[in-house]
Amino acid sequence: MSEYVIQGDPPVRVHLRRSARARRISLRVSRLDGKVTLTHPASVPAGEALDFAHERADWLRGHVTDVPLSVRVGIETELPIEGQLRRVVQTQGRRIELAPFEIAVPGSPETVGKRLESYLKTLARDRLAAASDDYAARLGKSFQRISLRDTRSRWGSCSSRGTLMYSWRLVMAPPEVLRYVAAHEVAHLAQMNHSRAYWDGLLRIHGPFDIQRRWLHEQGGDLHRFQFTA
Repeated sequence: MSEYVIQGDPPVRVHLRRSARARRISLRVSRLDGKVTLTHPASVPAGEALDFAHERADWLRGHVTDVPLSVRVGIETELPIEGQLRRVVQTQGRRIELAPFEIAVPGSPETVGKRLESYLKTLARDRLAAASDDYAARLGKSFQRISLRDTRSRWGSCSSRGTLMYSWRLVMAPPEVLRYVAAHEVAHLAQMNHSRAYWDGLLRIHGPFDIQRRWLHEQGGDLHRFQFTA
């Protein structure tokens, strides 16, 4: 993948990607970090693809500037936890304390982000394990284990061996959204596809899920704005 800069105010850095599978030229602006990817078929010259990007330079600048800025987590940060914004405060205690509108973290300010990340991963595992157990029981299936990652391309997955993987950042989303993702992955224990039978099974163990899916599509990307370590 090569880089090209479209000059202007501001200049836009474009990552040029040649793909044998692409059927047309396409532009994508990541909602997570503003990265611009220009993909073109192998049969289309790079110059033609870049002309395509130049024609849409104003559109690109608008979308790049709309990407939310990243937030370094520390004292006074407003951090979403289980769908509720909590102000990060310092405490003289020995453990992290979660309250309705704040979260108190002990230790030096330099370690706040790292401590919070560890805390949120533990909380995420507890919440996702409970939800997975619940939906697996409704489905009449069992899973092997749960793993947590910080994935950007997906919120969860289910392997053919019954391993459930989730993004730990789901614990920052509203609880009903976290539970929907757990149900979505657990439903794959019965159907390793997205067939009609799969969606019927998901609806049976979870109920309607349009609101939760819409929240993930519209607001889920913002959870990746928060940076816990340098």
